[in-house]
Amino acid sequence: MVALDVLIVAPHPDDAELGMAGTILKFKQEGLKVGVLDLTSGEPTPHGSEEIRREETAAATEILQLDLRENLGLPNRRLQASLEARKELAGFIRKTQPRWLFAPYWVDAHPDHVAATELVEAARFWAKLTKTDLPGDPCHPERIFYYFSIHLKCVPQPAFVVDISQHWSQKMQALECYHSQLVAGRPTEPMTLLEQLHHEAAFWGKSIGTRYGEPFASREPVGLSSLSTLL
Repeated sequence: MVALDVLIVAPHPDDAELGMAGTILKFKQEGLKVGVLDLTSGEPTPHGSEEIRREETAAATEILQLDLRENLGLPNRRLQASLEARKELAGFIRKTQPRWLFAPYWVDAHPDHVAATELVEAARFWAKLTKTDLPGDPCHPERIFYYFSIHLKCVPQPAFVVDISQHWSQKMQALECYHSQLVAGRPTEPMTLLEQLHHEAAFWGKSIGTRYGEPFASREPVGLSSLSTLL
């Protein structure tokens, strides 16, 4: 399995793209190895199917130029941070050895998102254990950061915002791949969901003086070796 610099864990296919596709593209531009692990198929949904979701995910993955994308096959709508799921995810972390983990923001209306965050945090701890039957070598990712793919109508305070202006058009291309989830059956007034996402990215960009941005949270302080790269 590919050794990664960054592993993004997503409850459903499309969550990684919604929360941080621009940052993924920036990571790839910087030469980092990036993978996405979707925890569930995301099905059933009103306009999707297992086959449709696989095709949409493959198309978005190609746009993002990911080094690895897999699905853990856990149950959609019934995702739980169980010991069995923790073991599977911890094993995946040990096999890919990422430096950084990204998980959904920990406050959300969607139970799958909340469970995913709990699962990632627990699996990170388990992944470093010795004297265990987990596959691979012990691994303790240095950081967990949290991307925003939130169902609540709230504006959490991020720890930092990444400038994705250069990669906005590619992010939109990746999101448009998920037609069954982000376009089909969605209201078009007062605006489409994709238009809403455009305004949200512009809001976060304005907050840091750029055109578009993606916000991230952190439970721990974010360390800086220099202030020279701050916007």
